[in-house]
Amino acid sequence: MRAVLLNSLGLFGIILIGYLTKRLSLFVKADGSMISKIVVNVTLPAAIIVNLRALDVENQLLLLILAGILLNIVMIVIGHFFSKKQEQVEREFLMYSVSGYNIGNFAIPFVQSFMPQAIPILSFFDIGNSVMLAGGSTVVIEGISGSNEKRPSVKNVMGRLGRSVPFLCYLIMLCLRIFEIDLPAAVFQVVEPIANANTFLSMFMIGLFLELRLPKKELSLVWRVLIIKYAGGILLAALFMFLPLPTIIKAALCLVSVGPITTFGVINSVTAGMRAEVVGFTSSLSFLISLPLMTSLLLVL
Repeated sequence: MRAVLLNSLGLFGIILIGYLTKRLSLFVKADGSMISKIVVNVTLPAAIIVNLRALDVENQLLLLILAGILLNIVMIVIGHFFSKKQEQVEREFLMYSVSGYNIGNFAIPFVQSFMPQAIPILSFFDIGNSVMLAGGSTVVIEGISGSNEKRPSVKNVMGRLGRSVPFLCYLIMLCLRIFEIDLPAAVFQVVEPIANANTFLSMFMIGLFLELRLPKKELSLVWRVLIIKYAGGILLAALFMFLPLPTIIKAALCLVSVGPITTFGVINSVTAGMRAEVVGFTSSLSFLISLPLMTSLLLVL
């Protein structure tokens, strides 16, 4: 328990350092975008390569790809059910915010500090999750909300996935492990120091992106979104605890269920017409809520 709490405190400390350096003008919010590119294109792929090097591909792991798609749809339906009386922009904001799983920028850096053996499980889940984040969720949300916006085509979705370095790393490592092909040890010696930087850079980036100011008139909408997101996530986590699954898979699914709002959720909400300030504030609060929630789950699992 002590190790979990200290690790969690360390992660929160990194987020706080990022936020304070921004407040002290040592960094600016725009620097977070640069760090984000480093994380997504360099350190996260390195972490994926290192943590999938000894993966044994089993049928139940392949089912996690399907779970990544289906659980996105479940949360979209929950968001749709609880937003029927709201304006269309707010409905889409709610559905984008409650669905999607923040694996690369939060779950993997978090798990890297506590249980790196769960990263292969998160990786399989994120393959399906990535399909939804790259456009699948937009197709479903705009379909059930009656939006007239042009929906992403299969070509658009595949194009986004093809430009995603983490997704390509998932597929390459998955193919290598299916055929039991081992990369040379020298590759991991080079990549491992880069992978070790992933947790710090990811948490520091979150601190730079934190926005904690919002007019009071918008707070009711923000709290509604967060309550629905985390109530649904906690219910899913409770369900996973009672399923006849290996402990490590249960732990991984429980943790992602209470993760923060995704970057794609933020982008799509703003594209749908929601004010950027509202979306940014909601996303920031979700990170501050998810860290203690995920820590608490680790203590009881």
